[in-house]
Amino acid sequence: MAPRRTQGEGVSGQARYETIGVAGAGAFGTALALAAARAGCRVLLWARDEETVASLRDRREAPRLPGARLPDAIEPVSDIAALGSVEALILAVPTQALRSASTLLASALPQGLPVISAAKGIEQSSGRFTTQIIAEALPQAVPAVLSGPSFAADIACGLPTALTLACADAGLAKGLAEALNSSALRIYHSNDPRGVEIGGAAKNVLAIAAGIAIGLGLGESARAALVARGFSELRRFGEAHGAQAETLMGLSGLGDVVLSCATAQSRNFAYGQALGQGRSPTEAAGGRLAEGAFTASVLVQMARAQEIDMPIAEAVASVIAGTVGVREAVADLLARPVRAEN
Repeated sequence: MAPRRTQGEGVSGQARYETIGVAGAGAFGTALALAAARAGCRVLLWARDEETVASLRDRREAPRLPGARLPDAIEPVSDIAALGSVEALILAVPTQALRSASTLLASALPQGLPVISAAKGIEQSSGRFTTQIIAEALPQAVPAVLSGPSFAADIACGLPTALTLACADAGLAKGLAEALNSSALRIYHSNDPRGVEIGGAAKNVLAIAAGIAIGLGLGESARAALVARGFSELRRFGEAHGAQAETLMGLSGLGDVVLSCATAQSRNFAYGQALGQGRSPTEAAGGRLAEGAFTASVLVQMARAQEIDMPIAEAVASVIAGTVGVREAVADLLARPVRAEN
């Protein structure tokens, strides 16, 4: 389905995305709104809570992004109807809330609107990837996904960051990437949304594993081994679901694994580190969302259904479920039979 044409349409017929909507005024949604504004777009930043919107309007500051000020190009809104004027919409809400958010916004969104998921996960109740959720909840939309190695604070501050925007319609992906690209945020385009989604979802589970290793004090060598073997699991899962190998080796796959498995700035890594230090899954969360905690169980269920060997993901899911302790999970991994690396 072709993108909607705007008054700013070029002579080639390529749509220009001059007004972008961002649904979700949390840290990442606000950071993406700032990035879109830097790229020259007018941005409608939607939040359901009217008090949040009023605060953003009055103070022009993002409470979860200290020091980040909202330029005039960003207009905070709480009225769903306002999103009917946007030419593309970014859904910056957690995966497990993506369906309900999409359903809530459905009545305001026009036919053919590109709707881009910025979530990294798999719906726990259905095993659906984010573009599948959008397709089901917003049948009038053209689903796309934006993912890659990034922290909200880096994007908000304008630090150099690169992401991948994927859509089954390659031309649409290119147009959206061009609209959001700036000197600080480089956007690559892809026609492999499934590969991009799998990289973003599975790397969160690997980040939890890496955090557990550090929390247990197993050392950097153990972390490196977990990341390398875990990435092999990600590749097997991705290939079984039709992902392109180049996508899995790119920003949204390997790139995001490298970032998320290396620092406690990653919520998933920090969650795993807390588990490794002996905290319960509830205590480890500490009130912060770690998408991998929801993804691990459904990822393992999907892998088992297709007989995909994912022992590290299995171990993480078991620890989160409370069926094994972290030390037992590590011991089980080390006790696996010797095998060829491939």
